[in-house]
Amino acid sequence: MKWMIYFLPAIAALNFTAPAAPAPNAMNTNETNKIEIADLGGGCFWCMEAVFERLPGVISVTSGFAGGSTPNPTYEQVCTETTGHAEVTQIEFDPSIISYAKLLDVFWQAHNPTTLNRQGADVGTSYRSIILYRDEVQKLLAEKSKAAAQKNFKHPIVTEIVPLTKFYKAENYHQQYFDNHSSAPYCQMVIAPKLNKLEKEKIIQTTPQTKP
Repeated sequence: MKWMIYFLPAIAALNFTAPAAPAPNAMNTNETNKIEIADLGGGCFWCMEAVFERLPGVISVTSGFAGGSTPNPTYEQVCTETTGHAEVTQIEFDPSIISYAKLLDVFWQAHNPTTLNRQGADVGTSYRSIILYRDEVQKLLAEKSKAAAQKNFKHPIVTEIVPLTKFYKAENYHQQYFDNHSSAPYCQMVIAPKLNKLEKEKIIQTTPQTKP
């Protein structure tokens, strides 16, 4: 469980149904106004949200839950490890600027995909590494990307690649958490160092690129 969370107010979780999957060839269209969605979980969604919103071409990043069985889970329920959900970021992006494959490249660099149900001090199935695909194209790209990424890790990648059934938006206080609470202990000790590393490696920008 993340530090300093108990002081935050409990807000009812909002239920978002996953949009209909695009046609298999939709990922290859030349439409410049098309928006696509990626659903990725790599531990704490506060961390992953802060990373992905700093990529040009990403329109919005929403923190939430997916991969479980309990309808409309709250953060407190997910933390009990009984709902089956993982903390996930839903990423809206413009494929004419950034591709799904590129998002996956950043995904592997933004967390450790070889630690089962754990990222640093955050332990539990809700922190598992997971890719939730919306169609066969995303599935194939995820599998190809995972195989390519394995050469960069000494231990086997344990990331799940599963179909997305439903995404539930987390409580409002989780959204843009790092941007709103950058001085909080967890943000300073866990998220900021990760962002600094990725910035120095020129993987992400120094400021959010998402639309206000």
